[in-house]
This record gives sequence, C-alpha cells and structure tokens, in this order.
Amino acid sequence: MSESLITAASEPEWAAFAAIDWADQKNFWRLLPAGSQRQEQGELDNTPEAVEVWAAGLQQRFSGRRIAVILEQSRGALVYMLAKYPHLVVFPVHPTTAARYRETFCPSGAKADSSDTASLLDLLLRHRERLHQLRPDTVETRLLQFLVEERRRTVDERTRQSNRLVDCLKLYFPQVVQWFDDLASPLVGDLLELWPGLEQLQRAHPGTLHKFFHEHNCRGEKRMEERIQAVYQAIPATQDAAVLEAGAMRARGLVRLLATLRDQIAVCDRRIAELVLAHPDGGLFGSLPGAGPALIPRLIVAFGTQRDRYQAAYQVQCYSGIAPVKEASGKTERVHFRLACPKFLRQTFHEFATHSIRYSEWARAYYEHLRDDEKKSHHAAVRALAYKWIRIIFRCWKDGKLYDERVYLDSLRRRGSLLGAGLKAATRPEWKTLGGFQKLSENNA
Repeated sequence: MSESLITAASEPEWAAFAAIDWADQKNFWRLLPAGSQRQEQGELDNTPEAVEVWAAGLQQRFSGRRIAVILEQSRGALVYMLAKYPHLVVFPVHPTTAARYRETFCPSGAKADSSDTASLLDLLLRHRERLHQLRPDTVETRLLQFLVEERRRTVDERTRQSNRLVDCLKLYFPQVVQWFDDLASPLVGDLLELWPGLEQLQRAHPGTLHKFFHEHNCRGEKRMEERIQAVYQAIPATQDAAVLEAGAMRARGLVRLLATLRDQIAVCDRRIAELVLAHPDGGLFGSLPGAGPALIPRLIVAFGTQRDRYQAAYQVQCYSGIAPVKEASGKTERVHFRLACPKFLRQTFHEFATHSIRYSEWARAYYEHLRDDEKKSHHAAVRALAYKWIRIIFRCWKDGKLYDERVYLDSLRRRGSLLGAGLKAATRPEWKTLGGFQKLSENNA
C-alpha cells in the first residue's frame, strides 16, 4: 500500500543480521554479527522502553553501522517502534512465506520460538536479494492510508449494526423496516429515540409527526401523509411486555451506536478531503472518470508517491490481486482468481472499475463486450476492466500526467483496436421520436 517495498539496488555493508519473532508480550530475537559464525539470541519485552534499550545497545556496539532486521510484519507496533532507528533496516516477510520456509526443513511441523528466529535469520542470510526493504512513504500518504482503511472499517461496522437493528425491529416493531429504506439514517434514529415502540408512536399527535418529518427534510407531502396514516393503522406485532421492553432498550442502544459511527465517518471524510486537496497527486487521480471523494484517496494510497516503487504496471496488477494466477503442470493448465493479495487494495481497483463504466466510453464498451460477446460474469468482466485501468493509471502516475479520455480514445482508433470498433458501435448516437421530433436517446445523454 503506502509503504514501499523495494529491492535494494546495491547490497550495503552490513554490520550484523537479526531476526525477530514478535509476540504480544515478548519478542524473541537472534543476532549474527557480520563475519562471525556465532549466533546470539534473547528475549525482548514488547514495550517502547525495551526496544529502545535493545536498539541503542546495537547502535553503540556496531558504531551506528546498518543492521538488517527480518520479521513477520510489515505494519504493526514493532515495525513502528523499529522505524525510529536509522541504523535498523527492516526486511518484512509475509507470515505464509516464513511458515513455508520453516516447513521446508521441518516437515514435521514442530515449532518453537528459537527455531522460528533461526529459520527467519537463515532466510535473511541466504535469500536477502529476493527480500524487500521497508521504505515508508510520505507522512501525508501514510496518514491517508490509515484514514481510508479506518473509514472502510467504520462503514462496515455501521452496516453490521444496521443489520442488528433490522433483526431487533422485526421482533417487536417491524413496521419501521417497511416505512424507511435506510435504518442507519438520523431520521430513523431520532424517531426511535422519541418513540421506541408502536404504542408510543401512535399516541403522538399527527401534527407532531408532521413537524418531525419536516424537520428531517421529508418534504414529500404525499409520502409523509402515507407514513402518518400507516402509523395509526398499524397493528402491534406482539403484546409480550418482555419483548417490547427489551426490544425498545436494544433499539435505542443501537441507534445511538449508529449515530456515533455516522459522526466518525463524517470526521474521517473531512480530514480525508483536506489531505487529498493538499496531496500532490490529488489532481492526477481526480482526473480519472468515476473516481469521487471516496475512491480518489484510495487510489492515491494504492500507488503511493514513490515513483520507483513499481517498475511495470504488471507488478501492480499482480500485487493488487487483479491479475489472475496461471498454474501449469504437464499438459494441464489452469488460470484462476488470485487469492493471496491485499484484499482492500483489490477492492479499491474493483470498485473504481465498476464506477468507471458509467463515466468512460471505452470502459463501458469494453465491459459490454465482455458481458455480451465473451459471456463473462459481472465480476470477471470488472476485473478484466480493472486490469486495463491499472496499466493506464500506471502510465499517468509514472509520467505525472492527468488522464484525458479523448487522448485515449484517439489512441484506440489510431491503432485500429478491436475495442475501438466496439467503442464506435457502443457509442453510436441513438435517436428516438418524441412528439414528432427526433431527439437523442437517453443512452447518449
């Protein structure tokens, strides 16, 4: 994501090599000084103070020279603690990679903290050229990453709590589910705070309800009257006092929780908008068709600001999980969906490609070609479209140029691309007769 993992162009002179097997309470480390055959090991409390003593001791012992440190973490408390020390160069490895490497020489599955650090250190010593150093992106980009990920988690939590509210209301007050589309809205929350049950709601004066709906921007008089009439015509779902009291208490608790989540999402949105406005790549990703306030910051985070992070678009396509995986053995060959990848990153490109269908002529033509001619499923067609988009965005990102739809369409037509022919058919003006006059169809609006 926004932390760049790059292979070192030239191998520096290392003072020592270290491996850390991190845990919640204690970390286990193993150290091998350069040119020595004797490994050292020990325990390290997972606290800033303990890490400070350990890192300062290494700095003094090796006169500030660089030490390669490998651990099964690319983001987390230990990584952030180690990042403060310039003499420590972190090589993060995926837990699956570390586990497979350990199992290569220990197929029995035996596992211990000492053997884990030994395996990690061996991986660092023997295959360092295939590992990647962790190089953090700018503070602004990393902050943007934390905020967009937190916003997504909060939105998902809001959805979860909204579903819990639906289940709760279906037990004792199911009419609310029928009257309102969005149960996570302030309208429903305020209504249940004032009238948590049907009995309380029906005791309210029609004028009070009319004023309540007006205050919550429900301006459709017909719809408002229908709701008010439905309130007085509703039949209680149950007369069980236990269910009614417990349901009302639970519903009020859930709507307050939803209000807190709405406020948190609003705070994230405001800060994210400020960061995007000030970010040097905000305009670049804002030029993409279909990229709005939610997707622009996610696309900024997806690529980052370090232009040397990726050398080819295919690296982004593979790392994000958009590129499929090919398996071949003998005469058997299979191409399938990539499972091991950053899920939030893949979701970012998938959602952007979906939105671009409405705003980009060639994207719409390509998607319709895959669906109609190639008989692809919706998600397979969107992934194929995202695959193309990554290549285009990568070029704009590398060159620092805004995306221009007309330039790309002209390029397709100059090359005589099949997509260009399909695009011509998909975007051909359609006319319809209305009141005796010819008018452009809504498809061309």
